[in-house]
Formats: sequence, structure tokens, C-alpha cells
Amino acid sequence: MELQENQYVYIQSYKHDGSLHRTWAMGYVLEANEKRIVAVTNRTLVSESDGRKWVTREPAICFFYPDKWYNAICMIRKTGIHYYCNLASPSIYDGEAIKNIDYDLDVKVSPTGKTMLLDEDEYEQHAREMAYSKALDRAIHKGLDRLMVDIRLRNSPFEHHEINALYERYLACMELEKKQ
Repeated sequence: MELQENQYVYIQSYKHDGSLHRTWAMGYVLEANEKRIVAVTNRTLVSESDGRKWVTREPAICFFYPDKWYNAICMIRKTGIHYYCNLASPSIYDGEAIKNIDYDLDVKVSPTGKTMLLDEDEYEQHAREMAYSKALDRAIHKGLDRLMVDIRLRNSPFEHHEINALYERYLACMELEKKQ
């Protein structure tokens, strides 16, 4: 089954050992093609592996790639666009959900472009506990390098005009949905 634009999709993130890490109850699909899936979450229920549940506070435009070792969550806040990037396996849609494996390392990007690498200790711990191979470690760090280049060069999705245009498109879709 192929993912269609203007439909809702379930999002699942796993850990390397196959355990479920986090789920998003639904994302609204703005784009679904061979290059990327773009889904918007807005006041979406998130379930954590430890049983905690919470609802997202702001709209976020999420980018999932079939060929990149990261995904990006672009949060629309009053203070600007904030990015939270997960180092993760390339994402797939299998007819049930958008799925990937989360590899702990994260990069936060402020509206001004300042970056912060997070969870290096967690990555090292899980790499030992789950026996990440050398090839996997190289792929993840190559993904991190690519992510940092994309951020620095303001490649998609790190270009505010693109995010604003996608958000406007999402709002227009929600207006249409209300009228139906």
C-alpha cells in the first residue's frame, strides 16, 4: 500500500534491538514521494516506551527520508522555527506506519542556526549494550556529518521559507478539511 498525500499516518520509532521507542498517533501527510515523506503533527498523542504519554505542544513539520540517516522535526513556535534532528536509520513506510530505528544522537538547531549535539553518552551506552557494528557506527557518523553540512548550508529542510510555505499549505488543508 502506497502512502498518499492528505491522509493521516502512524509514526513508529524503534531501537536497534527491535524494541519500540516512541510512537506518534498521527501525522498529516503533506508529501509522499521517493525522496521524502513530509508529515505534520499538531497536538498529537506521543507514547514513550516507558509508558509515558504526552501531547505535542506546537505544530511540527516532520521530514523522513529513505536514503538519509536522520530525520528532522521542525517545530513552529512563537520564537521561530526550532529543529530537532534524530540520527536514525533511513525511514520506510510499510503500509502500517512510517518506521525507523532511533540511534540516540540528536541535534537541536535554534532559529538562528546554532546547533547542539545531544545524547552522546546514551549513544555510547547503547552502542555497547546492543553491539552496534563498526559499519553501523560509520553509517551513523556519516549521517551526522551529512546532517551538519545540510544545516550549515541551509539545505532542505533547514531553510525557513520552505518550512513556512509547508506550514501555510498545511493550514489550507486543515481549512478545507473543516469544510467537508
